[in-house]
Amino acid sequence: MTDMDEKKNKVDEKKNREHEEREEIISEFRIQQQFEALMSEYLASNHRRKVERVTKAFNFAKNAHNGVKRRDGDPYIMHPLAVARIVCGEMGLGSTSICAALTHDVVEDTDFEVIDIEHMFDHKVAELVDGLTKIAGDVFANKDLKQAENFRKLLLTMSNDIRVVLVKMADRLHNMRTLASMRADKQFKIAGETMFIYAPLAHRLGLFAIKTELEDLSFKYEHPDDFKFINKKLAGSEESRQRLFENFAKPVRQRLQDLELTYDMKARVKSIYSIWSKMNSKSVPFEDVYDLFAIRIIFEPTGDVDEKNLCWDIYAVITDIYRTRPDRLRDWVSRPKANGYQALHCTVMGPDGEWIEIQIRSKRMDEIDEKGFAAHWKYKENNIDEDTELDKWLHTITEILENPNPNSLDFLDTIKMNLFSSEIFVFTPKGELKTLPKGATALDFAYNLHTNLGDTCMGAKVNHHLVPLSHKLESGDQVQILSSQSQSPKVEWLNYVTTAKARTKIEAVLRRERKELARAGAEKVMQAFSKAGVEPTQSFLDRLMIYFGFSRREDFYYAVEKGNVALPDNIRKAVREQDSNTIIKYVKKAFGMGKKKQAVSSDERPEKQVFDKSHPYELYENALGVRNYVIASCCKPIPGDEVFGFINDDDSVIVHKHSCNIGLRLKSNFGDRILSTVWSSHVSKSFEATLQVVGIDAVGVLTDIAKSISSYNMNIIRLLVETKDGVFECKINLLVHDVADIQKLCIALSKIKSIQSVTRVAE
Repeated sequence: MTDMDEKKNKVDEKKNREHEEREEIISEFRIQQQFEALMSEYLASNHRRKVERVTKAFNFAKNAHNGVKRRDGDPYIMHPLAVARIVCGEMGLGSTSICAALTHDVVEDTDFEVIDIEHMFDHKVAELVDGLTKIAGDVFANKDLKQAENFRKLLLTMSNDIRVVLVKMADRLHNMRTLASMRADKQFKIAGETMFIYAPLAHRLGLFAIKTELEDLSFKYEHPDDFKFINKKLAGSEESRQRLFENFAKPVRQRLQDLELTYDMKARVKSIYSIWSKMNSKSVPFEDVYDLFAIRIIFEPTGDVDEKNLCWDIYAVITDIYRTRPDRLRDWVSRPKANGYQALHCTVMGPDGEWIEIQIRSKRMDEIDEKGFAAHWKYKENNIDEDTELDKWLHTITEILENPNPNSLDFLDTIKMNLFSSEIFVFTPKGELKTLPKGATALDFAYNLHTNLGDTCMGAKVNHHLVPLSHKLESGDQVQILSSQSQSPKVEWLNYVTTAKARTKIEAVLRRERKELARAGAEKVMQAFSKAGVEPTQSFLDRLMIYFGFSRREDFYYAVEKGNVALPDNIRKAVREQDSNTIIKYVKKAFGMGKKKQAVSSDERPEKQVFDKSHPYELYENALGVRNYVIASCCKPIPGDEVFGFINDDDSVIVHKHSCNIGLRLKSNFGDRILSTVWSSHVSKSFEATLQVVGIDAVGVLTDIAKSISSYNMNIIRLLVETKDGVFECKINLLVHDVADIQKLCIALSKIKSIQSVTRVAE
C-alpha cells in the first residue's frame, strides 16, 4: 500500500467516524425530543405526577435496547416511546401503563426477566409486561398456533388487568403506522391479523379512534389502489361537504345559543375503510354513498340538568328546523352499546336535499367514545358512571377462559364471536333487560342467564309463543326459558348458538361426557380381552384399534361405548387374521407416514420447495395452460385482482383475494405461510367471474347485453335474470382473461341506455 492510499484510508475512516458521531447526536436529540413530548402529555393529564418513575422506566428501556435499531433505521427505543405516547396521549392512561409501555419489549428482546421488572418497579408493571411478552422459544410443535397462543395469554392477563390489552393496542397501532418498512408478505400477515382480531377488539373496548385507524391502515396495505382512489375522491368532495355543513349549521347554531349551551359542532368524515365496505356491501359507486359524513354536537352539561335530557332538548331543536327520518333514530343514551358507547343519533333532511346523520353527545360521552375503557374507568372512579356492558363483557371473557377450547385456533374463533357489538335488547319474564349479540338464539339467552339453565334448556317461549332452541331473537322480545333436569347439551347445540359463552360451556360439557364414555368403552374392551384370555398389551390394543379404523385410542373407546363398534367374540383370532400389510398401510395413513416413507425409499424423492419471501412470488401460466398456483374456490380471484399466496401443506400456492374472509383468517393464524405475489402473463381465458347488472326492464335489453359480451369473445357460463315492477337484475357468470377484460366489459355494458349499474360481485 502506498503512502497516498494509506492517507486516503485514514481520511475515509475519519469521515465515517464523524458521520457516525453526527448520526448518534441526531438520534440522541430525537430520542430526547420524544421523551420530552411524552412528559408534556403526561404532566397535562389528570394523573398523579410520578415523574421519577416514568423517567426511570425510560432510562432503563433506553439502556436495555442500546445499539439496537428497528427495520426503518430508527433506534429501537423510539418504538417504546411511541407506544407510551399513544398510551398516555391517545388513551389517557397513567404511570403504570406508561412504564409498561416503555419496558414492554425488554423481556422479549434482552437478557432481562420479568422478575427484574418487578424488582425495579412493582408487581403491577411486571404483570403487564409479562402479559405483553410473546411466548418465546419453540414451545409448540405447530408454529402456526403461536399467534393464537399469544392471544390466549394476552386475554388471560387481561382478565386480571384490562390495561394489558390497552397497551397491546398501542403497540399494534405503532407497528401499523411504521409497517412501510416491512417486507410485502409481512405487511399482508400483520395487516390481516390486525383486521381479524385487533380492530374488532378495539371496537369492543370502545377505542373508536384507534379502531378506525387500524382498519384504514390495514386497508391501505391490502388494497393500496382502492385506498388511493377513495382518498382522492374524499379530497375532491371536501369543498362541497364543507358547504353542506355550513348550510345545515347556520340555523341550528342560533337556536342552540338560545339554550345557553356550551357546545362544539363539527363534521366527522366516514373512514376510508367504512366507505369501501359500504361500496362493496351495497354494490354502489363512491358517488352513491350518501352518508359520507356525520355532524357531531358535543355539549358541556349545565347546572343540574341531566345529560340525557339535554340530548333530547338538542334533538328537539334540530327536528323543529329539519324533517327527521323516524326509522334512523338510535337512542344509545338510555341504553349504551356493549362497548360503552353513548349518544343520540338521528337522520334529518338537510337544506340541500340530502340526508344528514346527527350525533348528539356530552363531552363525557365523546371522551368514552374516543378513549374507550380508559375513559370509562376515569368516570367510574368519579362515581359518574355505573357498571356498563363493558364490565359484563369482561366477565364473559373471564368465564370463557375458565374452560377454553384446547384447540388454539378454535379458541381464537370463539373469542372473536364476541368482539362485535351489533346487539339486541331482550327482556326476561320479570321485565329485566338483557343485551345479546345480533343473531343470538333462545339457547344463547338461556346461557346468558345462567350456565345451568343453558345446560338444561328444552325450549323457550318468546312473547308467550313456544319456540325451538334455535329460534333467533329480535330486539324487544320477552323470553321465558323452559328447562328440565333430564336435559343435557347435545353436539347439534353448537349449530344453535352464536355467543362465545354458550359455545364454550357446551363444548366443556361435551368434552367431559366424551371422556366419561371413553372410560366406559375402555372397560368394555378390557372385559373382552379378559374373556378371550388375552393380555391387553399396548401392542394388542393398538392393533385392535387400527383394525377398526381408528388412529386415537380415545376415539376407539368412545365408538365402542356408543355401539358404533361391535367387538368380536374372539379378539385373538381377529387380530391374528389381519393382513400385516393392511396394518402397516393403515398405520402409515393414520399417522401421516405414507408419503414420508415412500420418499425416503425412492431415488426420485421430491425436494421441498424453497420460497424466497424477499421477492414477490410470480403467478404464471405456461404455453400449455399449466399454472404454478391454485385459485382459491372461496373468492375465485382472476389476474389483475389484489391477491396473496398461501403455502399449502403440499407446497402448492393457493391464491386468495386480499378481501377474502377465509384469507383474512389465514393471514392472522398462519403468518409464516403467506407470500406476496405478482401476476405474470396468462394465455387462456379460463377464469370465472360474476357480473351483476341492474336496470330498467326494456324490450331488447337482454339482446344488447349478449351482443356486448360476444363482441369481446367471452363465453357465458350462466345467466340469471329477475324482473320486478319494471326493474331487472341480471347475474352473468362468464370466463375472462383478467381484470382488464372485466373493466372493458363493465364500461361497454354501462353505455346501454336501460342499464343503471354494472358491478363485479362474489359468487
